[in-house]
Amino acid sequence: MRVLEAKLLNGTAAQYQALDEAIRTAQFVRNKCLRHWMDNQGVNRATLYSLCKDLAREFPFAQKLNSSARQASAERAWSAISNFYRRCKNQEARKGYPKFQKHCRSVEYKVSGWKLSQDGMSLTFTDGCNAGTFALYCNGEARRDILTLKINRVRVIRRADGYYAQFCLDVERREEVESTGQAVGLDVGLMHFYADSDGNKVECPKFLRRAERRLKRQQRRLSRKFRRGAKPQSKNYHKQRKRLGKVHLKVQRQRRDWAVKLARCVVASNDVVVYEDLQVRNLVRNHHLAKSIHDASWSLFTGWLDYYGKVFGKVVVAVPPEYTSQDCSHCGHRVKKTLSTRTHQCPRCGVVIDRDVNAAINILRRGLELLGEEWNNGTQGHWGTASEEGTPGEMSTAVVEGQPNMVSAVAEPGTRILCL
Repeated sequence: MRVLEAKLLNGTAAQYQALDEAIRTAQFVRNKCLRHWMDNQGVNRATLYSLCKDLAREFPFAQKLNSSARQASAERAWSAISNFYRRCKNQEARKGYPKFQKHCRSVEYKVSGWKLSQDGMSLTFTDGCNAGTFALYCNGEARRDILTLKINRVRVIRRADGYYAQFCLDVERREEVESTGQAVGLDVGLMHFYADSDGNKVECPKFLRRAERRLKRQQRRLSRKFRRGAKPQSKNYHKQRKRLGKVHLKVQRQRRDWAVKLARCVVASNDVVVYEDLQVRNLVRNHHLAKSIHDASWSLFTGWLDYYGKVFGKVVVAVPPEYTSQDCSHCGHRVKKTLSTRTHQCPRCGVVIDRDVNAAINILRRGLELLGEEWNNGTQGHWGTASEEGTPGEMSTAVVEGQPNMVSAVAEPGTRILCL
């Protein structure tokens, strides 16, 4: 599935208010389904579908929303319930009990309740909420894909700068890129966004730190306009709330754009990419580093690495991060060091190397061992390539004829392999 987004423009205040009503109704249906599951035993997805019909007969405002949109809201509730069951079955520490939504920002339609114009320039909502027709703002390539490909669902999202329509297309994205024969290990950090096994480093952009001054200013202005006990708050309060939301939205988009472009460049330049599978949820418990860790957005970057690995047909591997910074990449001796120690000095073999580069080499070694490749410590670097021969999912080791430093592995392209 591929998701394309277009902004909804040229709507009146009444039309946008109708979209808000549809979003609130979708939240109401989801919360009712969740309450029905809490109060009754033996509830499944079919039971929640039947409940949507009962809610439409009981509440006139719920009947205005398209029936497929009500079912999509029930599916959201069931998704939270099934994930809770799965975590309980796996005996995970955090079960994630389903919660009621208070500030829902989206409503999802299936194959009905909306109509796309023949030229793809406008989108009309045909359900009882009477939102009407909106102009679609997107680039030509996205508009062409929306017109030519099958649309499974249309999702309306409210953001700080307006309303957007997301089109879920029934297509699998594939792109052909040339094989480079390179393998790289990535060690993410706070001083540098990442350091690779070749000694290259990428500086951390720190988008939140750069926008912190503007955020504080807008937050102070919002606090001055807040009146305790006043319901609703003044119009100036809500105007300022939107201004603050736009600053946060810009930071979010900067992070996403940075992660997408950097991940695409890394995966396209290498046939094997190995990174450490960090547990960010545990790392942010350190309140001295939590803001910087969230600002670095490592999980967003690694998620796009996995995505582009599938798109380009490359091998992307996640390995556990234990002792990658402590072990010597030359002899394997474990040298314990604090976070302030930025240089790795091995007392056994005498090698002196940057701490992050040393960790990146260890990460690459673990990934290659996981793929069944032999570690080569030659002077020409370390190469790895995804071979076209063999059966997908099969792992093997081979030496390219005439190039002793070149190794190849056969693995499922884009598979996120974890070492337990």
